Amino acid sequence: MTDKYSIDSHKLMYHPERVTQWLQADNQWERVKEIYPIYMEISPMGACNHRCTFCSVDYLSHDTGKQKYDILEQRIKEMSQLGLKSIMFAGEGEPSLWKPLPDLLDVCTQSGIDTSMTTNMVPFTDKNSERFVRNCKWIKASINAGTPEDYEKVHQTKKEEFKKVLENFEKCVVIKEKEKYDCTLGGQMLLLPENRDGATFLAKELRDIGADYLVIKPYTQNKHGISREYDGLQYDEMLELEESLKEYETDSFKVIFRAHAMNKLKDKKLPYTTCYSTPNFWGYIMADGGVYTCQTFAGDERFCVGNINEQNFKDIWEGEARKKQLDFMLNDLDIVECRQNCRMDEVNRYLWSLKNPNSHVNFI
Repeated sequence: MTDKYSIDSHKLMYHPERVTQWLQADNQWERVKEIYPIYMEISPMGACNHRCTFCSVDYLSHDTGKQKYDILEQRIKEMSQLGLKSIMFAGEGEPSLWKPLPDLLDVCTQSGIDTSMTTNMVPFTDKNSERFVRNCKWIKASINAGTPEDYEKVHQTKKEEFKKVLENFEKCVVIKEKEKYDCTLGGQMLLLPENRDGATFLAKELRDIGADYLVIKPYTQNKHGISREYDGLQYDEMLELEESLKEYETDSFKVIFRAHAMNKLKDKKLPYTTCYSTPNFWGYIMADGGVYTCQTFAGDERFCVGNINEQNFKDIWEGEARKKQLDFMLNDLDIVECRQNCRMDEVNRYLWSLKNPNSHVNFI
């Protein structure tokens, strides 16, 4: 199974200048403060139309407000000038519920920022779908079942919405092909005991409607999360599914079965003791405007460095709160607190290897 988008790996190696800047800064604040994020995740609003059984932000109660358009527009323009390359719109809620999102995507495109969305796709309409596909480099639909009945159970919504999601997905494929837009359209299933038998059905459905890929990913427990239904879930007995899914692949449709991430769940200890990606290469903006250096710790004041409704982004990123955050990450954070297989795990493995090279690195 080909993972040409490095979904089960990382893409930081494509930004050598920023990595070099970080290495040369050597954790000295006066130099670190000018290392701006390459990538940001932004939550347009906290509300969500689903209540998925595996939701990692259930502790936030889907009640974190919504962005103020004028302010977010200005901050995005500022971040573009500071070297931001990409934004994924996702977060605590469903991004497509936020009505101004199509306009904001236009702003991002005009500012030279690549954009993407992770979405359940239910709120997509004829009008907003065209603008989503036109602007986004990729859109990933969270479809965590292969049948309407399982969809109803996992997403905790009406089973009829399963059909609606597939119809909306196909609508996006038609728009992409008709207008020749450069948008990769994929699906994502978080693999659970109750949906494993539906994975092949979903692969067939997405292949037949023209999707580019389907990702099958593992569950990992957010330590802040309320639900513990899947805590400790292991994938040894589900790995065989990878072979079954291969038969649905074509030249234009791939299944990315994240076996590497699943196997990492068995690791008793991480190969690094410091998170170097935070607070250097990425950040997260909650729906209430709070800027966090790590999405996993959204709502945890230890990781909040400011609010876009109160300061411009440059002042936030170069401010005292981020300076304290850097000291905390280097000296006080116990990596055991972190979410296993977090978003930046592969980035951290890469950065750790650069900071702590073995004695054979010259034998290229």
